[in-house]
Amino acid sequence: MTDAAAGPGATPRATFAPDRDTYVRSHVTLAALAMAGAMLVLWLAGVPHVWTGAVGGLAAVAVRGWYLMDEELAHTWELTDAGLHGPALRYVALEDIAKLRSIGSAVQIVTRGGDKHLIKFQPDPAATVARIEAHRPAGDAP
Repeated sequence: MTDAAAGPGATPRATFAPDRDTYVRSHVTLAALAMAGAMLVLWLAGVPHVWTGAVGGLAAVAVRGWYLMDEELAHTWELTDAGLHGPALRYVALEDIAKLRSIGSAVQIVTRGGDKHLIKFQPDPAATVARIEAHRPAGDAP
């Protein structure tokens, strides 16, 4: 659901901002996987210099991480009594949430209509899920 006007003037109960250290840790993990994957592909292809896969994987993730860091770290979600307000005018009413779950350093929100949203780079995704669950209407748990 993308109704930015829902809940105007609602009292903020929590803010979920991305964490810079979590962002960096996520990209280090992604770089390690990209390096290993690229080296495996080159090895399977019979390329004699498999180490170039590590260089390419590291460079690709490092450039992507550096380029998108400011944008990703600006994506803040705010919890009110009525719902979650996110970046790009996203809005999810608490009663529309069908499922909440942690995926790595992110929290995935799945609505009853099937829409999916991510609250990314949370230092403690389980605590974010618990905080949202605590504000959901009684009997509305996924």
